[in-house]
Amino acid sequence: MIKDGFPAGGDRDIVLVTGANKGIGFEVVRQLAETGQVVLLGARNRKLGETATERLHAEGLDVHLLEIDITDGTSIAVAADRVQRQLGRVDVLINNAGILLEGDFDNAGNEEDVVLPLPSSVSIDIVRRTFSTNTFGAIAMINAFLPLLRKAKAARIVNVSSRLASLSLADRVCRGSDETFLALLAYNSSKAALNAATLQYAIELRESGIRINAADPGHCATDINGHLGDRSPADAARAIVHLAGCDSAGPTGIFYGENGAIDW
Repeated sequence: MIKDGFPAGGDRDIVLVTGANKGIGFEVVRQLAETGQVVLLGARNRKLGETATERLHAEGLDVHLLEIDITDGTSIAVAADRVQRQLGRVDVLINNAGILLEGDFDNAGNEEDVVLPLPSSVSIDIVRRTFSTNTFGAIAMINAFLPLLRKAKAARIVNVSSRLASLSLADRVCRGSDETFLALLAYNSSKAALNAATLQYAIELRESGIRINAADPGHCATDINGHLGDRSPADAARAIVHLAGCDSAGPTGIFYGENGAIDW
């Protein structure tokens, strides 16, 4: 049984990771907890969140379930209030929760079998639902938890993006480059919008000491793409964990992958 109380953070960082009961988010939680941080495992589904938390408890890690649905303003407010009352601050917010609704990845044996819809055939409902999680959900989380981040000595925000959000990459492909690129209207656009929002917050927060950056985990094998990626969730977590570990002298307003900065 998972207890609802959180421990005192003390001198350790308090880290909140959304969408963390599986995949990249789960590995981010594991890797940060292994460094001794207090990590809140954010999950929309309590049962799945409890199972994930228990797995990490079995490894001796200080991980605690925070039930939260980033598309539900009430759920976010309740979670923020709980963290405020029990912990008083958040040192690191990692907006990892995301969805990909285009394409039939689950029935593909390999990447060549994936059939992607043309941008003109993607329904506006798919676009709205994708933005609701990938963009609006992250913005809602930042706004709700910013008062708690301001109470930390050197707070960090990491927005999990994708190289497919790079407008520079899309522009090169548009002009004839043969670089690998999937034209996913809703997903790519929602992550590009998240990148733009990251920069707006970086401008607002540049004098506050709060660092905010976007991370590209790379092409990772997870449920979101039918496990067709060429990187493991553990590998994909590294860029995110790197940004989460930066101090107040670290970068802000950058798009970062494991090999360094990425063109917006």
